[in-house]
Amino acid sequence: MIRKYARTGAFGKKVSRRSMLVGAAAGMAAPVVASTVGGTTATAAPNRAGDSQGEIRRITMYAEELPGGMIGYGLEPGKATVPGPVLEMWEGDTLEIELVNNTDHRLSIHPHGVEYDTESDGSPLNDSFNNPGERRTYIWRSRAPYQAKDGTWRPGSAGYWHYHDHAMGTDHGTGGVLRGLYGALVVRRPGDILPDRQYTIVFNGMTINNRVAPDAPIFEARLGERVEFIAIGHGDHFHTFHLHAHRWADNRTGLLSGPDDPTPIIDNKDLNPGSSFGFQVIAGEGVGPGAWMYHCHVQFHSDDGMAGIFLVRNEDGSLPPGAEEALERYRNHG
Repeated sequence: MIRKYARTGAFGKKVSRRSMLVGAAAGMAAPVVASTVGGTTATAAPNRAGDSQGEIRRITMYAEELPGGMIGYGLEPGKATVPGPVLEMWEGDTLEIELVNNTDHRLSIHPHGVEYDTESDGSPLNDSFNNPGERRTYIWRSRAPYQAKDGTWRPGSAGYWHYHDHAMGTDHGTGGVLRGLYGALVVRRPGDILPDRQYTIVFNGMTINNRVAPDAPIFEARLGERVEFIAIGHGDHFHTFHLHAHRWADNRTGLLSGPDDPTPIIDNKDLNPGSSFGFQVIAGEGVGPGAWMYHCHVQFHSDDGMAGIFLVRNEDGSLPPGAEEALERYRNHG
């Protein structure tokens, strides 16, 4: 059954983040589907530097059953992951997502941070969901900051947001979120710096990306690479996210605007249900390569497995001294 249908098309071939940056620097249309190197997510990204009107981007996503009782979103049949693909927009863009429900469950996709009509709310309250086997198109809009008629300024959509199911199990999607129907949504502003690598970290209940140590994600980078982390909270527990040896500015981008920017610099931040934030770091800057831990800083949460590894390799990709031993200790976590 088809509730709403919009034509969809592939954005482009798979490339690395670095290739995307090179294309943009050369004034070319950057490729728009990129696999995160060493990660489990993919990126549906725009192909130009943004403008006031924006563009309409169309993608198809598939909700599918996965081993271990999980369910994920994917950009191709048979390619669903937990978390789902990172979806990217530039302020002003509209994203039309045709969601194909290849499961036996009622489900949907609901965004944070962008604008949408009730038909694209992704909630049963507004009769906005996919029954098993259905296709439905959800339309998300973004905008740049603007001055309203009363002279006050309205915020734009740029930020590190997220999306998730809002219909499986209950009218709030509790069953879908529990089983892995979630992912990151990034809205960028022209001039934002793009990373070399990008990773999504979701504290969901007492898990990280629905896993616990020693099976929680190990994220990799080479010394000096720019790495973007998108952190998302779900479930019923309150958490704090801590990354060893790396710091970021507590603002929209995670970066300072200049030497006198008073934004606090942090390495630990609350990550509670429904919240999200993102930041970029230079892997190993000032501290060197190594196996650096990330974890929830609620003590019994980390003890119970809410911990993973950010592995910073040498520039040539080799493991630095002590890293293999640290990884072996992590494999024996708990």
